[in-house]
Amino acid sequence: MAEVAFKKSTAREYFESLVITVILALFGTTFIVQAFKIPTPSMEDNLLVGDHLLVNKFVFGSPGSIFDKVLPLKDIKHGDVIVFKYPKDLTKHYVKRAIGLPGDRIKIVDKQVYVNDVAQQEPYKIHKAPPGSFAEPIRDFFPPKPQPGRIYHGADEDPYWYEEYTKDGEIVVPPDHYFAMGDNRDNSADSRYWGFVPRELIVGKALIIYWSYETDSDEYRRTDVVDRVQQITDLVTNFFTKTRWSRSFKIIR
Repeated sequence: MAEVAFKKSTAREYFESLVITVILALFGTTFIVQAFKIPTPSMEDNLLVGDHLLVNKFVFGSPGSIFDKVLPLKDIKHGDVIVFKYPKDLTKHYVKRAIGLPGDRIKIVDKQVYVNDVAQQEPYKIHKAPPGSFAEPIRDFFPPKPQPGRIYHGADEDPYWYEEYTKDGEIVVPPDHYFAMGDNRDNSADSRYWGFVPRELIVGKALIIYWSYETDSDEYRRTDVVDRVQQITDLVTNFFTKTRWSRSFKIIR
């Protein structure tokens, strides 16, 4: 009996292609890379407000993932630019630099970071405070001296969270946690203020800037409909003039 060949309809071919594309996209954003944008100046001048990043999600692996045994994983190192879920609000993502690894002893003396008694050479860091701001002691000298007699209540509600981890004038990073700081040390809400980053909240390593658009941090805080329309209009009108072409495809270090 002769075989009969059935040709797929064009509509079906497009539908199957679309389904495959969606599956690959979901797999990619779940396990391989994900896009993020920089809304604040905490990582200046390495990362600017308006930079759009691709984040390598598999490089550090995921605790308990079935892919950990087959992927080329690396350990988190001092100085890695990491993306993680903000421990105080898991709906937000932060981009900071890994300064302290589990077991490290850390202190900051007059803006100089010491890790395990070694003064760190940090060519990426700057000290650029916003206009009108004031220097909190915890910013430049960390950890502050403990207050005798004060009752510890835990990091979630206590601004003195670091006292539990302070020993001999240094803070000791607990297992499976990391101490993260922004490159702009005078304008970064980081581990000095809210505590350590649990390993399970780390999404991946910042890889490359695929696009950078000149804007300011206030624009990302304006989210109503009128603001969105204005932002889209600005993008359409000024795409070529406000795109920072020199930052496109810049490797993040």
